[in-house]
Amino acid sequence: MSNKNFGMPDLPPEIQMLKKHVWKIVIGLLVLLVAFTSVHTIAPEEEGVVLRLGKFDRVLPPGLNFIMPFGIETINKIPVQRQLKQEFGFRTVTAGQRTTYSKTPFTDESIMLTGDLNIADVEWVVQYRIEDSYNFLFRVRNAEETLRVMSESVVRKIVGDRTVNEVLTIGRQEIATRAEEILQAMCDEYENGIRIDQIVLQDVNPPNEVKPAFNAVNQAQQERETLINRAESEYNRVVPRARGEAREMIQVAEGYAFNRVNDALGEANRFNSIFEEFVLAPEVTKRRIYLETMETIMPKLGNKIIVDEKGNNVLPLLNLEQTRGGN
Repeated sequence: MSNKNFGMPDLPPEIQMLKKHVWKIVIGLLVLLVAFTSVHTIAPEEEGVVLRLGKFDRVLPPGLNFIMPFGIETINKIPVQRQLKQEFGFRTVTAGQRTTYSKTPFTDESIMLTGDLNIADVEWVVQYRIEDSYNFLFRVRNAEETLRVMSESVVRKIVGDRTVNEVLTIGRQEIATRAEEILQAMCDEYENGIRIDQIVLQDVNPPNEVKPAFNAVNQAQQERETLINRAESEYNRVVPRARGEAREMIQVAEGYAFNRVNDALGEANRFNSIFEEFVLAPEVTKRRIYLETMETIMPKLGNKIIVDEKGNNVLPLLNLEQTRGGN
């Protein structure tokens, strides 16, 4: 027994050594705790929002950054450069070349009532980005959940203003575009720091109970469109040809009219020229016309008897005996 220990046994050498270095261990733990709570790495697609005692203090850029330790300052990493998405009516189970989806627990999100009181199963995706991390964290409480509620409200309103045929067929793109515009306007109004990139209607179907009837209606509509396309094709084949033939006939008629008019104008000009000559020398013109007329008429006549003006003497040119014999 040692007098120094007042009758207590001496400690083992290992315990004595540990007691000597315990302060070093404490300092080391404090250094590790400070490093763990003050050193943060922010990814290139993120920015860090620093809160000091729960109040906004600053925004940190990507890279290695330091904050005050022991919870005096905390940091929220916001993916401002990453495109995020929210899925409605389904969830992606595994992504890749063969993406698989799960729909069973989420049908309440996608079943909607259309404007003509029919039911449609509408699945859609909202793609968005966080463009203002301060507004995203502090302007709206739980901004992502609020965005989900807003998106569902907007899509249900737009679907409720349209018929089931518009929702299932021709109106899908219009619905997506309109929903994107309204949702972005609401985000701007609420100042939640979110920018909507795109809304995509993933799948739009009638409920399973009415799918056979709807498919039959679709088939009838497709047959109707086919018949309309055939009729338009026949129309486009026949009508242009008929129009071409009509234009050809009009052009032929116009050419004929042009020739007749030109001939008539030529005859009229010729008559006017003759008349002008007749006015200058009427006797000569009369004689010329008479001779030209006789020249045209005489060869067409048969036997001719030519007498003088008084009719007393028959010209010796006539061969009356041959005429009698011929008769």
